[in-house]
Amino acid sequence: RYVSTFKGDSSLSSAALASHWRWCDRRLLPLFADLPRSAKILELGCGPGYLLEYLERNGFKNASGVDISEEQVALAQQKRLRATVADVFATLESAAGTLDAVVGIDLLEHFSKDEGIRLCDSIYRGLRPSGRVVFRTPNGSALLAGPIVYGDLTHMAIYNESSLRQLLALTGFGDISFYETGPTPKNLKGLVRCGIWNAARAIANLVRMAESGGCQAIWTQNILCVAFRPAEATG
Repeated sequence: RYVSTFKGDSSLSSAALASHWRWCDRRLLPLFADLPRSAKILELGCGPGYLLEYLERNGFKNASGVDISEEQVALAQQKRLRATVADVFATLESAAGTLDAVVGIDLLEHFSKDEGIRLCDSIYRGLRPSGRVVFRTPNGSALLAGPIVYGDLTHMAIYNESSLRQLLALTGFGDISFYETGPTPKNLKGLVRCGIWNAARAIANLVRMAESGGCQAIWTQNILCVAFRPAEATG
């Protein structure tokens, strides 16, 4: 009952949902652009199914999700989405190398570090060779990290680009890439926000360079990551 206890009403207005899907168009869909629409995609912690619905609307007909929240899965099932109440570890174990992609949006931070290692190892074994995992998780090195890092009592472990790369490499993943999750120029307001954000990033990197002689690429409160299970060796 995490959502009803801490978040209240989880439903999005039509305007908020449209805004969320525009964000997905800009930030998430490119990470799946090369996948066939028949790809087997599993979302861990699918909640009420916003991402599953988005994937279905974009032609991915073999996407499913699991969540331990019965109340959230019931909302997804009302929309005829393929969502099930299930444990992520048991689900991944049963997948056994059959998945083309695994997605965890705002998921990884709710596991301890030891559990995170187990989770990534389970995802690796659930994926086909060349399969991918996509995470969005709070960025411990964000310009304004405090509100998102400490604003949820259930956060167990926070990562930045460096530590998340270590976690994924430790469990066998390669070809690891990271992306910001900041504002998108979807309208005039978005253009203004993008301009302000780019200026803020530049100033932050100047301060970082003055303090340590270096800079960083990811400053947003959340960080997006995609990593691949290596293809099987041939010959």
